[in-house]
Amino acid sequence: MKKLSLLFSIVAVLTLSAFTAGTPSVWTNDAPHSQLFFTVTHLGINDVSGTFDDFTVSVESSKADFSDAVFNLTAKTSSINTRVEARNNHLKSADFFDVEKYPELTFTSTGIKPAGENKYKLTGDLTIHGVTKTVTVDLWYRGQTTNPMSSKLTTSFQINGTIKRSDFEVGGKFPEAIVSDEVRIVANGEFVQADEQ
Repeated sequence: MKKLSLLFSIVAVLTLSAFTAGTPSVWTNDAPHSQLFFTVTHLGINDVSGTFDDFTVSVESSKADFSDAVFNLTAKTSSINTRVEARNNHLKSADFFDVEKYPELTFTSTGIKPAGENKYKLTGDLTIHGVTKTVTVDLWYRGQTTNPMSSKLTTSFQINGTIKRSDFEVGGKFPEAIVSDEVRIVANGEFVQADEQ
């Protein structure tokens, strides 16, 4: 009887393992240690940068190297911050982001391809100002460690990419001689598994 019970226990464990082995894990960004930057060129001679201070990112992956990762980002456009209040208010207006009409910008990845050790090309749908375009950015998986302050397993990613604001109908009144059409994006994030938060 004991052998039969042991056999049933082993079968149950193996069956459970078969169902859970490929279960995706979900990671969410640790806001105090994550930043979303953008940079434009002003008057053709100087770079000016800003951030979106209120955003969330989730990453879902069933592989340890995140080679099948799916990213979802949502940022509040009203949280734009360029360190100058007047400029922030102008960017929030209908001249640029029109935050009352379009309170969020979003990115949902649709594909990921290897591009070197721990590096990938991440493709997805970016929606800004009510316009959705497919974009591809560089993704760097920077590894994992245990945070000594929280004792939680923490992973990190960096994203780099360039988009055109004209593709999203942002700031159409302002020519490239004043504000560059190209906008460079850098996102740095630390992530913790959702069930550990």
